[in-house]
Amino acid sequence: MDGYGHADYAASLAEFGKPRALHRAGGWVLERLIDGFPYHDAMGCYPLFVCDDWSKLNADLEELSDCLVCLSLVADPFGGYDLASLRQIFRDVFTPFKQHFVVDLSRALESFVHPHHRRNGRKALREMRVEKCQNPRDFLEDWTTLYATLIDRHDIRGMSAFSRASFARQFTVPGIVMFRAVRDKATVGMVLWYRQGNRAYYHLGAYSALGYELRASFALFNHSLEYFARQGVAWLNLGAGAGAGPGAESGLTRFKQGWSTGTRTAYFCGRVFQREKYEQILQAKSINSSEYFPAYRLGEFG
Repeated sequence: MDGYGHADYAASLAEFGKPRALHRAGGWVLERLIDGFPYHDAMGCYPLFVCDDWSKLNADLEELSDCLVCLSLVADPFGGYDLASLRQIFRDVFTPFKQHFVVDLSRALESFVHPHHRRNGRKALREMRVEKCQNPRDFLEDWTTLYATLIDRHDIRGMSAFSRASFARQFTVPGIVMFRAVRDKATVGMVLWYRQGNRAYYHLGAYSALGYELRASFALFNHSLEYFARQGVAWLNLGAGAGAGPGAESGLTRFKQGWSTGTRTAYFCGRVFQREKYEQILQAKSINSSEYFPAYRLGEFG
């Protein structure tokens, strides 16, 4: 599997945990040492756990039960599972996490893209050109510079504050698609996607100060949707709204909603394999209860 399901993508997150293959299902998790204990737990790769065969996932998890205290992940909204089965596999925690905006590319773009977005896209394209980057590794410097601006602008922390080394690895993952917006030979914005079969997942976007001013995001998204439609991609996952505060949240939500045809729910899933050890950790850390799972990792990413 390309994109989020490829071994190289899991390897790009190795600073957060040791990649561990789920051989039957064809997916990856990150195994981590639990601070203060000789035990390990695991989490799905950021931002989504994907796999080839969801029907075999439970068999993989049963095999992990002897070596991991627990597992947490966010399931791909396009995963080939039924909710009842997934709820049974993740019997300890199973809850709607975020609504992901999705695009049905069987529909003509003019039938659903918000007129405001189309207008902004046309206006931005008069100020810049958008091109596909044939070799993403050639643009690592441009990308890391833009992403540093994003980190500062939104105070990004945790797994999504990817390191340069992580990006260097991500840019070699099969399925990556990169577009950049250029004005006067300078890169003012870039977006990254991962294509997996008949779907493509919006991964990240970043812009310079001029890129924000000229609304390069509209030009890049307009170009991206047109490109994937021509390539025969059936669905896009634009991800959910996010941000440092309510204003940022609503702004990004409105932006993604304006390109989408609907939403799909991403579920947060958790399973405790070794209950006695899990409770031991909570007791040692004086944790009574928490909606966060696993409770002893609350606040770990900032």
